[in-house]
Formats: sequence, C-alpha cells, structure tokens
Amino acid sequence: MRITATRRVTAAGATFALLLGLAACSTGSGADDLGQAAPEPTETEEPTDGATTPPSDPVECDDAVASYDPLEDLPAPGALPSGSTMAEIRERGALIVGVSADTLQLGSRNPFTGQIEGFDIDMLREVSRAIFGDPDRLRFRVITSGQRIEVLESGEVDLVARAFTITCERWEQISFSAEYYHAGQKVLVAEGSGAESLEDLSGQRVCAPAGTTTLTRLEEYPEIEAVPAPTHSQCLALFQQGQVDAITGDDTILAGFAEQDPYAVVVGEAISDEPYGIGIPAENTDMVAFVNTVLEQLVDDGTWTEIYDRWLGALGPAPEPPSPVYGRTT
Repeated sequence: MRITATRRVTAAGATFALLLGLAACSTGSGADDLGQAAPEPTETEEPTDGATTPPSDPVECDDAVASYDPLEDLPAPGALPSGSTMAEIRERGALIVGVSADTLQLGSRNPFTGQIEGFDIDMLREVSRAIFGDPDRLRFRVITSGQRIEVLESGEVDLVARAFTITCERWEQISFSAEYYHAGQKVLVAEGSGAESLEDLSGQRVCAPAGTTTLTRLEEYPEIEAVPAPTHSQCLALFQQGQVDAITGDDTILAGFAEQDPYAVVVGEAISDEPYGIGIPAENTDMVAFVNTVLEQLVDDGTWTEIYDRWLGALGPAPEPPSPVYGRTT
C-alpha cells in the first residue's frame, strides 16, 4: 500500500515548516554533513582564543576505532591530576566544544528554547559533569563538518562531537575517543508501505543528497530510480509531497525525520559503517583516556541507553553500545 502525498502533506506540513524554520535559524546548511561544499565559517556561540602546540608525529593505524587505554578509575572533579588537560579546563571554567546546530537528534537548536541539544550534546554534557560536577559547563562553538579537524588542530576547542566518523586518515591529524555510536546508511519510508529495505523499493523513487556517497551507493540498486536533491531536508520535502517514495541516509539523520513525520519510519539493516567518535587534539592523550573512561561509565550505569532512547528511539530499541577498542600507541 502506498501512502498518498495528500496524507503526508496534511499530517506533516506543520512539522516540515518547523524544520525549515530550524534550518533558517541555524548557522549551517547541513550540506557539509552530506559531502557537499561547506558554507563559510559559522557563528561562534562564545568567543574562544588560544592555541595548542602542533600535533605530534603521525600515529600508526592498524585499526581506526582503536583508541588510547582508559584510566583505571575516573577521578572526582576536585581531584583531577595537577597539570593535566582536564585540570586546565576546570581552571578555565568551561569545556569548549565544537558541535552542529542543525543535525536533528544529534546536535540541533531547539526552536522553542534556543538551546542546542541532541545525542552528541549529551555525550559532551557527561564529560562536563566528570570535569566540573556540572553537565552545563559547555561553551559551544558551532561548526561545519569541514571545520571539525581545523578547530581541533588550532586549539579553538577541547572536543568535537559532530557525527564525526573515525578514520585512519583523520588519526594522522587528531585523536579520537573510543567509538560511542555506530551509524549506518538506512532508508526512510511511509508507514504501511511494506518496504523493509532498499531491495524492496524496486521501481520506486528514492531520494538522496547530490554529490554524496549515499547517492553513489544507490548505483548498486539499478532497479531503483535515484532522485538527487541538494540536501536531506529537501529530500524530506519531496517525500512529504509524494514526489519520492523513500529517503536514504545515515540512520541518525533519518531518525530526526521520523520523529517529525508520524507517517514515516526508518527500516532495514545498515548498508554502511560509520563509527562515531569524539575528536580531541592529537597531543592531548590524557584527555582521550579521560573521555574513554567517561564513556565506559555511561555504558556501565545505563546512561548511554537512556540517552539513546531520548534522542534515537525512532530507530527502534536501543542496541548494545559499541564495544570499545584500546591499545593505541603513538
């Protein structure tokens, strides 16, 4: 059964208008997350200054998701090692973080409160809690995905959490925490369509942003009519107007759309692997160990699952958190 365009537009028109309003108020277009040309640098929530020393020599990379070993125990906020990166941040009074303000469910500005919120933001809030005993000691630097490495290399931020896929190439410039979320390309369809995967969409129109690997992967399904659009948001508009039958993209992005459209669901197994990690300046290996200890604690006490349910529940029951891989050496 195919849901008509009229049904989708009537039910979802208001939510799509809200999405457009969000996009208009946010600092980035979202196109940079999709492999397209990034806009000019975005606003800074609060000014930052200072720079750290240049990164150390390139690290070896036999396994991209392997990070530095965590600490044996997480120190109390008032007992951070003297001279450590964490102690310096605590003395400064705020954790400076690079984030998105327009990636729904991961990091986006709430149009009602003006606050930036999402799964990535909650990961950073827990690091703030571990350093200050307060999850709200965050100073946001709104960045595009194209700026993620440069703001870490320049020392403008302490951490970046922005749907940041861990790769060996990026390890040559920065460090990463252990993987905290495993994303992958899935498909969004109308509820009741009967489709459970891309294989079920033979002869139908599937939208993906132009110039992305997401669209390129549709070439593996010649029976599908690929429909390019400038951004995922415009794919959503086409979907709600009935001009396409489905949208494909990272499950994290599609989860945001499913939360807005009551007649849309995310289905299928992921057809790509996107391990997300928190980016950290290359020389701050003590901070990497600290963040990894925080992430382990979130998994052990159930906080990770609570955060998943809060932001990504549209993807279904919370999966097992990614198993951390350690043992990296410089």
